Amino acid sequence: MPERPSSESVSTKTRRIAELAKNMPQLVLTTLAHHIDHEWLKEAYRRTRKDGARGVDGQRAEEYAVRLDENLIALLNRFKAGTYKAPPVRRVHIPKGVGSKTRPIGVPTFEDKVLQRAVVMVLEAVYEQDFLDCSYGFRPGRSAHRALETLWKGLMAPMWGGWVLEIDIQSFFDTMDHGQLRSFLDQRVRDGTIRRMIDKWLKAGVLEDGRVWRTEEGTPQGGVLSPLLANIYLHEVLDRWFTMDVLPRMRGRAFMIRYADDAVLVFEREEDARRVLDVLPKRFGKYALGLHPEKTRLVHFQQPGRVDPRDIGNFDFLGFRHYWGKTRKGRWAVHRKTAPSRFTRALRVVTLWCRNHRHLPVREQHRTLGHKMRGHYAYYGITGNSLRLARFRHEVERIWFKWLGRRSRRARMSWERFGELLKRYPLPPARAIHSVLAT
Repeated sequence: MPERPSSESVSTKTRRIAELAKNMPQLVLTTLAHHIDHEWLKEAYRRTRKDGARGVDGQRAEEYAVRLDENLIALLNRFKAGTYKAPPVRRVHIPKGVGSKTRPIGVPTFEDKVLQRAVVMVLEAVYEQDFLDCSYGFRPGRSAHRALETLWKGLMAPMWGGWVLEIDIQSFFDTMDHGQLRSFLDQRVRDGTIRRMIDKWLKAGVLEDGRVWRTEEGTPQGGVLSPLLANIYLHEVLDRWFTMDVLPRMRGRAFMIRYADDAVLVFEREEDARRVLDVLPKRFGKYALGLHPEKTRLVHFQQPGRVDPRDIGNFDFLGFRHYWGKTRKGRWAVHRKTAPSRFTRALRVVTLWCRNHRHLPVREQHRTLGHKMRGHYAYYGITGNSLRLARFRHEVERIWFKWLGRRSRRARMSWERFGELLKRYPLPPARAIHSVLAT
């Protein structure tokens, strides 16, 4: 029987949950699932991507939409009754670039994505009141570029750099301990319906090569729930620990920026940085996490002129290499450019696509390459990165020329002919999308 429409809008209910969580930070919430009704699921459906790959049931978003209200009511009833069975995630492997290396990704069913989104909308209203300002990944109104901007401002503050501790957690999303996660959730959310649903997702497993592999650790792959659970986990393991326990013990200034499982800690004084580096493995080990021995490192990052330039290093964060350089006015400033590993990976993706699609009509190749390049500019197009952007465009032209020349053995592509082709099908010019203060 269809549920009676709620007189409250989803935004009103979300705001009420948020206000309750904010005003009572110590309150353990035991009744949240009642907020998820037909109207709530329709909003969750609206926020769910419709162009994703199909899950284990093979259903597409447009097929689900044919009987949308009927499907959502049935989904709501199964969720409330506790009879919804979380399907395993279909695992596929996508190439990282040219070569044999691949990256596994998970593909939930479309209906599962909708229900995950509905639960995330509830939990997000609660935990956004608890999360700290140092956390930027997968949060409303926050982004990688905001994290980079905050980091830049911190490095350019009167402390003028300092010591940067790069943190790299080994296989975090695959090794997150379920028992620890449940204990963290217990501190804030104990709604039985929602907690049982989260447990089902944690145990749903992965379908690969016709076999279902049950998971004893890690987060649900491919869904919107995974990033939120990761933030809840690292909020306790790292964010609160650094803010409440570490900062009061520091002799100099320090701050942290975290985006999902990537984090950098910046210290004014070397002794503070080394003290934290010494205790980090024990801290993470307490929660069944390990630090990458090579990628977790301490970098001397003070302004040149104050120390020997040979002692100053650089570091990568969120795809950008951070280093000291001169501005047009001759002053020292922190500059950013595309990290070498990300630059190489982006070109490998273009190479692989051009190789596999070289026999498509030139018009179609031009359209797809333009889309890929604009996507690259949209992320890496920050002021100060113009040389890398121009180099990327140049390399894409060379790659396209190479594989167009291999379409036929009879008519080889010459540079003169390719130049004429570019006049008709010009590639997007390199340009900065995001303005920063470094210039």
